[in-house]
Amino acid sequence: MIRKALILALLAAAPIVWSQTSPGATVTGEVLETQDVESYTYLRLKTSQGETWAAVPTTTVKKGAKVAIENPMVMNNFQSKALKKTFDKVVFGTLSGQVPPGTSSPSPHPPVVQGPDTPDIKVAKAIGADARTVAEVLTQGAGMKDKPVVVRGKIVKINSGIRGVNWVHLRDGTGAAANQTNDLIVTTTDELKVGDVVTLKGVVHTDLDFGAGYAYKVLVEEGKLQR
Repeated sequence: MIRKALILALLAAAPIVWSQTSPGATVTGEVLETQDVESYTYLRLKTSQGETWAAVPTTTVKKGAKVAIENPMVMNNFQSKALKKTFDKVVFGTLSGQVPPGTSSPSPHPPVVQGPDTPDIKVAKAIGADARTVAEVLTQGAGMKDKPVVVRGKIVKINSGIRGVNWVHLRDGTGAAANQTNDLIVTTTDELKVGDVVTLKGVVHTDLDFGAGYAYKVLVEEGKLQR
């Protein structure tokens, strides 16, 4: 189930409408075309209801192959900045039997992908009552659920235009890669750049599962750049 906060963020960014199919449903079709972007492979499919586009975690599939998209979730009027194209409809999901990177068996919910290895980052903590370090948010997220938080860090990775928002990986030198407490993801509609040191304010949400491979123990949404 998509959280209300994410829906509001999407509506603020663009006239996008989500709809979810019934549990256990699949979308099947023949692959007519593929296009790869970071983290995703777009598939143009010929289905019994006509042609449609689907997006799945990066994979290799040949033209003419018959595929099934599991856990489908439909986004209307989806704008892909990577492809510089607006789709009337895109079905997000996972290929039947697809093994996402970092897993040993098929799963519709792969683990959160960490940002790149960037040692020696040292960024001073933000100032104020809601200020927290990256590690504090990731380790104490349950106690901050649905509350505002301000985090200052260096942007080490951005996945742009996914589900209508930009997914920003922040690091400040706290936490550790071994237990995934050093890399905080903040969703935002602000245009930011990798390498920038920024202060973002957002709302902490926990135990999120959006389907299509998006499952997070802690995520900061509705991020806004603080000047």
